[in-house]
Amino acid sequence: QVQLVESGGGLVQPGESLRLSCAASVSIFRLYAMGWYRQAPGKERELVALLTSTGSTTYADSVKGRSTISRDNAKNTVYLQMNSLNSEDTAVYYCYAQLPGTETAWGQGTQVTVSS
Repeated sequence: QVQLVESGGGLVQPGESLRLSCAASVSIFRLYAMGWYRQAPGKERELVALLTSTGSTTYADSVKGRSTISRDNAKNTVYLQMNSLNSEDTAVYYCYAQLPGTETAWGQGTQVTVSS
């Protein structure tokens, strides 16, 4: 069972930046992909960014160009750098991991609130 622990959420003002971190309990080399989803109140959970073991990335159109997903293999950690935040980025952000096969893992979620 893979454990994922997120950190870095909080309250920020519009236009500011934030970096989320997700530490995995196993070597991320064992994971097919890691990424971030988010869920705003009253909305479905949606993909924000995904990073595969080969280095391929996928971004939601809403964050493309102002967000970067990256990883630190030595720390088994994936990051999501988000810039130019706006109110529509307000959501609970969940770390996600895809293991080889069909097994997946989720973090407990971290709240990001963008408000002045």
